[in-house]
Parts: sequence; C-alpha cells; structure tokens
Amino acid sequence: MPSSPAHDLVLFGATGFTGRLVARYLAQHAPPGCRWALAGRNRGKLAAVRAELAALRPERAELSELPLLDADADDADALRRLAADASVVVSTVGPYLRHGAPLVAACAETGTDYVDLCGEPEFVDTMYLRHHATAVRTGARLVHACGFDSVPHDLGVLYTVEQLPEGVPLRVDGYVRTDATFSGGTLASALEALARGRQTLDAARERRRAEPRPEDRRISLPTGGVRRVPLLDAWAVPLPTIDPQVVGRSAAALERYGPDFRYRHAAAVRRLPVALGGVAGVAGLVALAQVPAARRALSARLAPGEGPSEERRARSTFSVRFLGTGGGRRVATEVSGGDPGYDETAKMLAESALCLAFDDLPRTAGQVTPAAAMGWPLVDRLSAAGLGFRVTHHGR
Repeated sequence: MPSSPAHDLVLFGATGFTGRLVARYLAQHAPPGCRWALAGRNRGKLAAVRAELAALRPERAELSELPLLDADADDADALRRLAADASVVVSTVGPYLRHGAPLVAACAETGTDYVDLCGEPEFVDTMYLRHHATAVRTGARLVHACGFDSVPHDLGVLYTVEQLPEGVPLRVDGYVRTDATFSGGTLASALEALARGRQTLDAARERRRAEPRPEDRRISLPTGGVRRVPLLDAWAVPLPTIDPQVVGRSAAALERYGPDFRYRHAAAVRRLPVALGGVAGVAGLVALAQVPAARRALSARLAPGEGPSEERRARSTFSVRFLGTGGGRRVATEVSGGDPGYDETAKMLAESALCLAFDDLPRTAGQVTPAAAMGWPLVDRLSAAGLGFRVTHHGR
C-alpha cells in the first residue's frame, strides 16, 4: 500500500440503506481534514448521496466535493485500485456471501484495513481461510462484524472482563434486549445465511482445523437451553448469531480473558410463553429459508434498500446486560443505546473505521475482532459518541 494513500476512508456501498446512514454519520462526525470518498457502482446515485450530505452540513463546503469512486462489487481490478488508494475501506454491501468477497481479497492483497457490518458466519470463516494469511503478510487488518453484530457484545465482554481479577477462570453471560425492526438488506442476509446451514457448518469446521488455538488457555461457548435468570427477572433464549463466535476469538487473542474463559449469549425475555414462541419462530424461519419459493416470498415483503423510518428508529433502543464472575468477584455491566440495527450500527461502523484510520492501536494484522484490533480506544470513541458502557453491580 502507498505510504500516503489519497483517502483515509472509502465508504463502499454508500447508496444502500445502511450505507447512507454511515455517510451521514461521517459527514457529521469525521474530523476536520479527514479525506474520505464515496464508492459504488452507480455514479448517479453516489452523486445524489453527496448532494444530501452537502445539504445536511452546508457549512462544510468540502462535502460537495467528496470524491466519487466507480467500482462494482464483482470488478476485482477496480476494487484493487480502490483499496490501494485508501487507508481504510468500509463495506456495507450485503449479503456479503453474494457481494463481499472480492473487496476483502483486494484489501488483503494491498495491505489496506477493512471493516464491515457482516453477521454471516460462513462469510467470515471463508474469508479467514482465504485471506487471513495474506493479510498477516501485508499488514492489513480485516475486521468483520463492526455493527450491532458484534460490537456491543464483543466490547461489552471486554469491558466486563476488565472489571474482574486477572489470571483466574472467568464466566460471562450476555443478555440482549431490543425493540427494533430491520431492513430489507438485513432480511436478505439472514435468509441467505439460514438457507446455507450445511455450508456454514462446513466452513466453521474447516476454520477450526486451520486456526491455531491457545496452547495453555481454554475458551468455551456453550449454547444451553431456555433458562430462568432471576437477577434480570427474565428468561434467557439462546441466540443463533455470530456474536459468541466473535467473543470467543477475542478471548483467544487476548490473555486478559484468563486461563479458562466461558461465554454464553442469549436474548432476555420477560415472559416464558414469549420466550418459547421466539424459539418456535426461529425454527420456523429456518425451515422456510430452506424452500426457495418461501425464501423469495419472505424477501419480497421488504426489499433491499428499504428499512425502518427515521421516526421508527428514533423510538428503538437496545441494551445488553453482562453478568460476570471470577476469582470470587461478581460484576454486572451494561452496554446500551438507541436504534441498534441502523443508527447505532452506522455509528459503530463509522467509529470503527475512524479508529483504525487515526488512533494509536495495538499492532495486529490478518482477520481480527473489534476487541482485538481496537479494544479500549473504540470503547472510548463509542462512549463519547453516546453509547452507554457502565457497571451496574460490583461485589462478591
């Protein structure tokens, strides 16, 4: 990669629903002098986004002159040129299984840092197998899952672990609550992943065979069943998301998680019938996703590019409560914020990119997690940007 690329950040997929939100966030919060650009396959739509940003912040004349970079998600040569001219590339182009691989390859080969908001386990595992070694060689940091999947959970566990003693076995449970809705792009990604259960398992097995494990430390990620959590006055329902896998990889990378670390991940639901209904609903969605006609019908209900209105997002919130134990100590912490899937995800993704571009971070390379790549500097950034990180209980 050139010693001084033309762009600090390039936002690829800026015309999509989430991409536009990330662009708006950067227009409002990127530091003075940040050199960033919008990229995608449709120059007319990119120009329209640029005009929206200029109207949003008319006092910042440079927004009307943001560079527009033409690149299709399948054009390897164009993506390589784009990556070679950037310090960090931000990708919001999903489903990543369908559209994301060439850009990851381009960033790995050129030594360019890369962030996305991917929550698709098969894609993340496949990208590790194909590009981790190359990125280690070139110095690129490939950081997936920098949105609601999985920043609040990954950084929330890091925050919790730091409240507990060092060098002892640690146990952390995470419990998610949210009242948010989702966009067409999120639905398409979820259906794509659910339809590929066998391929997802195959990729996970191949990665386990290839990825080194800590020799003198143990990490476990049990799923468990529906269970009562008296401290939260709620029922825990295991979530089939990428979040525990990301947490486990952070635990493997960071010795601070101790010699024996266990993490469980669940939704917190007040009433048992609702909890059981949620389990049945997920099972039904998995079954429907296996039938192409049903999958198309579900996707047609909310097209990619569509999503919840600004008013609906303003009413949405999330919280993740963490209960940690170790060395005779107990701690309860919480990460909380507004609309998780879009407004806060745009914030998390944009701040992750800014963190990689401008902050003093630990030396890492290859495919790394948010906690391993950015850790406390990203916690500090997100706290300053309005996300809540707090200790709610500390004792024995």
